[in-house]
Parts: sequence; C-alpha cells; structure tokens
Amino acid sequence: MTTITQDMRFRLSLIRYAQKHGVTKAAVRYRVNRQFIYRWMKRYDGSWESLSYRSRRPHSHPNQHTPEELKLISDMRRRNQSAGLVTFWIKLMQRGYKRSVTGLYRVLRRRGIMAVKPQNPKYIPKPYEQMLYPGQRFQIDVKYVPAVCLVNQAKVVLCQEKVQVKNNLFR
Repeated sequence: MTTITQDMRFRLSLIRYAQKHGVTKAAVRYRVNRQFIYRWMKRYDGSWESLSYRSRRPHSHPNQHTPEELKLISDMRRRNQSAGLVTFWIKLMQRGYKRSVTGLYRVLRRRGIMAVKPQNPKYIPKPYEQMLYPGQRFQIDVKYVPAVCLVNQAKVVLCQEKVQVKNNLFR
C-alpha cells in the first residue's frame, strides 16, 4: 500500500465485501476495526475521490487575529511603512493591539507588508593621490609628557631642553 490508488482500492474492496457479507466479517477478514468500515461506508458515494484522504488541517484557529486587528495593522503599516518591527508593535499597542511581537511578525510576513531594509550604499573608493616629492606622506606624531609624570634624570633633561627652546625663541 504505497500509493494513494492502492489505499483507495483497498477501501473499495473493503466496502464491497462489507455490503455483501456484513461489517463484522469484513473487519475480521481485512484486519480493521468496525468503526473504520462504518466511517468509509458513510463517506463512500460511488466515486474514487470519496475514498481518498481529506485534509486534516483545521478550518480556523481560535486565537487567530480578528478582522478589526488585521485592519488596524494594515492601516498603521500604510502610515508607518519604514518603521521597524518593535517600533511598529509599540505604536500598535498604544492603539489597543494586545498580541505579541511574534504574532505581529507572522501576520506581516504572511501579508507581505514587512518593512523593507534599505541597501547599504555602494562603496566607491577615493582616487589614489600620487606623491609629488619624496617624503610627502611622512608623518610624525609628537607626544607631550607633563613634567609631573617624569622621574629623576628625565626631569632634569626635559627642563634643560625647555630652557634651550625658550632661548632660541627670544633670539
């Protein structure tokens, strides 16, 4: 019984045997319970399609969003197209929305009205500036160390350098 048609053939032969010999004998012969036979006999209307399995999916869910909530979401999304999920959820909560963020995310994704994240701008490299003379890009960083931080011999050397610099400035 690997395909649907084999299952349907099995049920058809089961029903025909039950109609001819009775439900109890059919249940013993085909090794199924009587409730199974009654169920398929009730469903059988003479066509092959009536012997196939039906969907077990529920028609509705008790906790699904109400039409009022769906209208509120679509109206708010029209006004706040670029708002992020949490920001949008907070704005909805201020207007009476009682569901969770994940519930809102599922509704937005199902309806195709999620906020579109803008793409990052394309990187355009700056043109390389050629050097005009050797050493043009040479850079020296100078660090100033306060005299308070220096100890012993370094203080004396620094003080002498400051005096020389001051003398050179006033010449």
